[in-house]
Amino acid sequence: MQGVIDELQKIVGRENLLTRKEDMVTYSYDAAVLDSVVPSAAVMPETSEELGEIVKVCSRQRVPLTVRGSGTNLSGGTIPSSTSGVVLLTGKLNKILEINEADMYAVVQPGVVTATLAAAVEKKGLFYPPDPGSQAVSTIGGNVAENAGGLRGLKYGVTKDYVMGISFFDAMGEHVKSGSRTVKCATGYNLAGMMVGSEGTLGVMDEIILKLIPLPKARKSMVAVYKTIEKASETVAAIIANRIVPATLEILDNFTIRAVEAYSRAGLPVDAGALLLIEVDGHPGQVEDEGRDVEELCRKLGADSIKVASDDTEREKIWSARRSALSALAKLKPTLVLEDATVPRSQIPAMVRALQEIAVKYKIEIGTFGHAGDGNLHPTILTDKRNKEEWHRVESAIEEIFDKALALGGTLSGEHGTGLAKAPFLEKETGISSILFSRRLRKAMDPYGILNPGKVTGVI
Repeated sequence: MQGVIDELQKIVGRENLLTRKEDMVTYSYDAAVLDSVVPSAAVMPETSEELGEIVKVCSRQRVPLTVRGSGTNLSGGTIPSSTSGVVLLTGKLNKILEINEADMYAVVQPGVVTATLAAAVEKKGLFYPPDPGSQAVSTIGGNVAENAGGLRGLKYGVTKDYVMGISFFDAMGEHVKSGSRTVKCATGYNLAGMMVGSEGTLGVMDEIILKLIPLPKARKSMVAVYKTIEKASETVAAIIANRIVPATLEILDNFTIRAVEAYSRAGLPVDAGALLLIEVDGHPGQVEDEGRDVEELCRKLGADSIKVASDDTEREKIWSARRSALSALAKLKPTLVLEDATVPRSQIPAMVRALQEIAVKYKIEIGTFGHAGDGNLHPTILTDKRNKEEWHRVESAIEEIFDKALALGGTLSGEHGTGLAKAPFLEKETGISSILFSRRLRKAMDPYGILNPGKVTGVI
């Protein structure tokens, strides 16, 4: 590896190359509960030219290359595959290159923080909707690589719905352009679409073109309180069945409510069986009509009370509390496993019941919250991995959660990706033919297997 390190240093300079083992530990893991792998080096390019040269060195020397943004992903997608590997950090590729107000798009480097972009475009009266829970630190490159979702996915979709084009370096270090700045583009293969969700296995991004939309003129946020999570989940299905599509429709069970209130002191009712956090947006008249219809449905389906935010301060308090759910639960036990098995929206009540039964069956604690409006629940298992017997029960419970989601017509992952964590289960959902096809595709694009080996499709 010393020869590789010497080449990398010539490209980026000593100040942008890390090799000390104590530094490398930082880049050996991510937010998934998986074993860490300490790489040989971490490199921080400052320009696209440096990025391309790094890929060429790794290709020539057959060195595994893992691209890392902020490392917030939950599926092991940024854990290095080998101790002889290199981690490429995108933190210095953090420029918003263009915000085009006339044509409503932005061009960014992969290291731009999601919330930074959202704030920048909002100042111009525009809107970038994807809002993963980690948006304050997660990067656009990571969002694209994992096809990140978020609270607003129900109405506005996820990252893939806003990617217009991507420039990237292939496994040989050649620069590839895909997509365009135009609303329509049917030129060649949809390479940008292929890169979204590829988890760094097909190329290394250097510029991303993102669609922007007008900022909603009005919003209304509310909290509906229920005695049971079953009633809350039935309301979710009823809202969607009545052809109402809120911007956000979130659910929290009692376990999560109590954890969040202890953490954030947001004034949540800790004796509630469940809460629905709902926001409608759009033109003022539409917001008024939909808000009234949602309130009526909530009451009809058994809500004990409904509180509507009176101003932006109250609105922000509601959503800050929701975004703190993961942090709040993480304080309760040494190990937290956050899943995102997703089902059709009509199957939310059935999935909620199944999660409760699984918690009892395996004698484990599960806090359930998530994007109920789009079927994307986050059953969060609290445990201690050092307790081998309990961890074995947790692993069995996770597999049963996956099986139940698939049996209900769902998917293994709504927004966290496959990575290392879910690769062993992929055949259950897609079948072996899909995996073999994906492996052949990867082999053709990356003949030496250097780009994030082992992720998504396993070893090729």
